Amino acid sequence: MLKLQKSLNQALTTGMVPLRGEALLEDGGFLCKPASSAPSSGGRLQCTIETPYLVENRIIMYRIAVESYGQTWYVHRRFQEFMALSDTLKKLYPKDLVPKLPSKTLFNNRSEEFVSKRSKGLQQFLNALLECEILRGDKHVAGFLQTELTDERLLESRPDNNASRQSEKLNDTAPGSSFTSSEEDRESPTSSGEVVNLGRTEKQHVKPKDFDFMKVIGRGSYGKVMLAKHRTTEKHYAVKVLNKKHILRRNESRHIMQERDILVKVLHHPFLVGLNYSFQTSDKLYFVLDFVNGGELFFHLQKSGNFNEPRAKFYAAEITCALAYLHSQGIIYRDLKPENILLDNTGHIVLTDFGLCKEGLKESETTSTFCGTPEYLAPEVIRKEQYDKTVDWWCLGSVIYEMLTGLPPFYSRNNKQLYDNILHQPLTFKHNVSSTARSLLTGLLEKDKKKRLGAKEDGDEVKAHAFFNDINWTELERRRLKPPFIPTVSGKADLNNIDPEFTKEPVPQSVARSNGSVSLSASMVDNEFKGFSYAPQSIRNDPY
Repeated sequence: MLKLQKSLNQALTTGMVPLRGEALLEDGGFLCKPASSAPSSGGRLQCTIETPYLVENRIIMYRIAVESYGQTWYVHRRFQEFMALSDTLKKLYPKDLVPKLPSKTLFNNRSEEFVSKRSKGLQQFLNALLECEILRGDKHVAGFLQTELTDERLLESRPDNNASRQSEKLNDTAPGSSFTSSEEDRESPTSSGEVVNLGRTEKQHVKPKDFDFMKVIGRGSYGKVMLAKHRTTEKHYAVKVLNKKHILRRNESRHIMQERDILVKVLHHPFLVGLNYSFQTSDKLYFVLDFVNGGELFFHLQKSGNFNEPRAKFYAAEITCALAYLHSQGIIYRDLKPENILLDNTGHIVLTDFGLCKEGLKESETTSTFCGTPEYLAPEVIRKEQYDKTVDWWCLGSVIYEMLTGLPPFYSRNNKQLYDNILHQPLTFKHNVSSTARSLLTGLLEKDKKKRLGAKEDGDEVKAHAFFNDINWTELERRRLKPPFIPTVSGKADLNNIDPEFTKEPVPQSVARSNGSVSLSASMVDNEFKGFSYAPQSIRNDPY
């Protein structure tokens, strides 16, 4: 490893960088001949993107061969990591100095033509990057080209580590495929009782002591959410720590495992919180999530009283995209409320907390579990009737109504009266609610689920309503629309938008030194949580 690091440092600082094809600057972008057409450059630094491959049938990885001064090593990167590097460089240098990346798509596109085109674009990006003396010497570029523990893990996840995996059809797997809790964990030898096996093909270990737990930022029935910083990468995360005893006592292990599975399944949507890791010790479960510090929608609604219509419309549109995507994956959210909607540091919404989701429902299937938050329950849930994904559109109507007026519809402090209002009382409006907003809310808060807006065409039907006429949905889903409000955030660990009710609590010392961690596959006592542990095939992007 030291030899490889020395070779990389030498190549990055000597200016001896090969041009693996002719590079032409055109409209701020760089166009190059295919890298494979260039001869070897001896001691100079070369980067070659090899044929992309799938990891665990879901993640497209780009294997980069890095050659310098007789040393060759490999790094494995996802497209999101190229984007993170580009974004970092744009913050440090003039934007026209940083080469362009190939275009981004919102969801996975696995056609061979698309992936081949993207590979060529990424090769051009690397060539242009290394041609520039300023960028070539940047520490972030050096870090991007360094080998990591994840590389060996990824190589071993390819059957027999041979070329047949590289030529696998990238469009053979359904976009929604995911790891599940039923997958068998592979045991790994450990030198300490503290490490936790991360499941099939995983060799890297995560444990509580890898993190500095800084502040309490949330609380739930089974544990707390804490701001934590990874001691090696210095990235900040929101770590949800749950007590196994409390979960088992209430017979909720199935819901926790379902939440884990859903988080893994919906990793890549722009308006859903991202799971970075999940791991466990003998007495606790840990969800390591993106730290989103713009504050809960509830927090900002309390400060403002209510939102004007353009602001409410923007949030409603992004929430609609998130719900429609969940429905497309066979998931009903069931607990939409302002407390579960976060704002990121740029003002976009992030949906969090998937503990009450129902997974695996097909288009016409229903369920009947009584769950949710009283103020936002749909009539059919209160009646304990069979219900479907239209309950989420009722919840959306309730949240929009609250954003515009300051209170949920049919509100009462007495739950019995509240339920009676939801079931029997007509919807009323304040004078500040426009006619198109009233029309939307009347459709979403229709007591008959079969007549409710969204019952026929789901998200497409909601998006087509006149209330959203001025929303460009394509630009919105790419996060290109300017948010109407930018939270005041001074840095990665800023807690200004987190309720002081949480941050003033002391951090429990037990979260960092749990009572002896165990290898998941070797644990008989933790059979309830078998398959909980998860690590991605490459580290997720830091939200900053």
